[in-house]
Order: sequence, then structure tokens, then C-alpha cells
Amino acid sequence: MIRVLVADDQAMVRAGLRLILEGQADIEVVGEAADGEEAQVAVRRDHPNVVLMDIRMPRLDGIAATRKLIEHDPTLRVLVVTTFDADQYVFEALRAGASGFILKDSSPEQLVAAVRLVAAGDALVAPARTRRLIEAQVRPQPSVDTALIGTLTDREREVLVLMARGLDNGEIAAQLFVSEATIRTHVGHVLSKLDARSRVQAVVVAYESGFVRPGSPA
Repeated sequence: MIRVLVADDQAMVRAGLRLILEGQADIEVVGEAADGEEAQVAVRRDHPNVVLMDIRMPRLDGIAATRKLIEHDPTLRVLVVTTFDADQYVFEALRAGASGFILKDSSPEQLVAAVRLVAAGDALVAPARTRRLIEAQVRPQPSVDTALIGTLTDREREVLVLMARGLDNGEIAAQLFVSEATIRTHVGHVLSKLDARSRVQAVVVAYESGFVRPGSPA
């Protein structure tokens, strides 16, 4: 069962998301929060696997809330729920450790699929859109230790490149002619060595370090 917490400052939005998700046999909405501060308390109380996180909230916004939540529990998955006019904010949430994002005007089916993807952790949500967002917003970061990339083995670098391309674990396994279990192990090593809290955060590090460049075939 996927346990979901909904954090949004609009009660009608929370109610709508709850209504969509509670119709799924494998998803349970365990709590709600109206801002980032409430989300901190609710996560500790309700123990969700996935948090649906709005960006623009009072007291503590979604970016800061995401950072705090994932620092406290790196296994927690955060799915940002946003609008097109918030690209920079979404990118900052991804840098902070969010596992993906979905637009507020997405269909119920897309929302449910995104929650399941984030919970599984084996793929990027909307990989083409995620890559476009990262490429549009990313800038080289002197603070990113390029030596971290140097700690990766050749195979782990291959896996990171394919992650940046948006391939899921099954697709990477097929391309490299190994098992999916082997790829899960490699992905775990990549995240650990890059000190990344999510798959998409590892991709951001790959771009910010210059290992993967915008416009390249990844």
C-alpha cells in the first residue's frame, strides 16, 4: 500500500487530490497539510511513503519543506504538484531532493501513475518534460564537486547517462544486457556516491557538474 500525504494551501485542491487517489486500491491518503510547517508535523505523525507537495505555501514553502523532509528521511518520496509558471521553483525543489513533478491540470490517470512511479523509484516522472525543465534551468555549479563523478565506475557512469536520458530501470537493463536487479544496485551506488536523495537529483548533479550537457544526446 502506498501511503500519501497531500500538502497544499488550498482546501479544494487537497480534497480533489484525495478524491482521485482514494479511488485506487493500492493508495491510501493518510493525511493533509496546509503549509510546509504542517507537512513536517504530518509526515512524522502519519508516516507516508509519498508527499504531494505544492510549491507556493505560507509559513514554509514547498522547496524548504522538501529539503527538510528529505534531510530527516532520505527514503521519503516527494512529488511536486505545480503549474507551468513555476519552472524555477520546481527545479529548486528537484535540486532539494524531490523525486519528480506533475502539473495541476494533469489527468487523474496521470496523477495516479506519477504517484506509483515515485513510490517505486525506478523511473523519472514524465522523463522528456523533466529533462527539458532541467536543461532550461540548470547552470554549472562551482559548488558541485566534480570529483564525485570520478568516484563512479565506468558502468555506473553509463547508468547515470541513461538515467539522464530518462530511461527506467527495465530499459537500462535491456540496453546494457544485464538484469533489472543489477541496474537497481548500480542506481543505488550512483545515488550514494553522488550524495543524491532521488533519481532526479542525481540527474541534476550530472548536469551541474558538466558530466551531461544540455542539448547533448545524454
